[in-house]
Amino acid sequence: MGGTLNQISRLEGLIGYTFANRGLAEKALTHSSVRGDSRRRADNERLEFLGDRVLALTISQHLYNRMSDAREGELARAFNRLVRRETCAAVARDIDLGASLLLSDSEADSGGRDKDTILADAMEALLAAIFLEAGFEVARDVILSLWQVYIEGSPVAATVDAKSALQEWAQGQGLPLPEYSEASRTGPDHAPLFTALVTIDGRFEATGKGASKRQAEQVAAGAMLRAQGVWRDLNGER
Repeated sequence: MGGTLNQISRLEGLIGYTFANRGLAEKALTHSSVRGDSRRRADNERLEFLGDRVLALTISQHLYNRMSDAREGELARAFNRLVRRETCAAVARDIDLGASLLLSDSEADSGGRDKDTILADAMEALLAAIFLEAGFEVARDVILSLWQVYIEGSPVAATVDAKSALQEWAQGQGLPLPEYSEASRTGPDHAPLFTALVTIDGRFEATGKGASKRQAEQVAAGAMLRAQGVWRDLNGER
């Protein structure tokens, strides 16, 4: 289990939460394909069921408070974009969750570490594990941190990642491709906070913070898209 513990420690640093029960974390990372392995009979399916509800309540509450003038239909559309499988999988990729998954050899060989379904289910299972161990408020804070770039983006933010959208915008404007750099790294080694800087043609720049370099770059890209009026936030404000 040594390798698994190392992966869990790495993951804890990216999500900003440390598990007291590493066994619960391991269960959240265990795909049903290893069910036949006598060493690991428990998989993450039941946790995925619970995590789906924790995520739904968190996003529902956040949108209700944030979009105070929105009608039910607007809330529902924003909610569906943020909890859909593709968004959960995108968040999982932001923290490189696939590298930590426990899969059967055949599932791993078939590309299971990058399948949307497996990543989304494991992401929800991880949220459930945090909820069971630390309660709703802690799980909510983790969710809102990890989903930040998707919550703050436009209606397309959950289906087109910010870096891709920014690259497309730059090309459409006849500008050079965005360039990303690490502006700073703070916090302890097990829970770093990265600040990324994105610049285009020396004329446009924006920063973003995240638990991983990739997440910080996504937040920075989203910030530039909003600054240029390409994306609106969920309230419809520039």
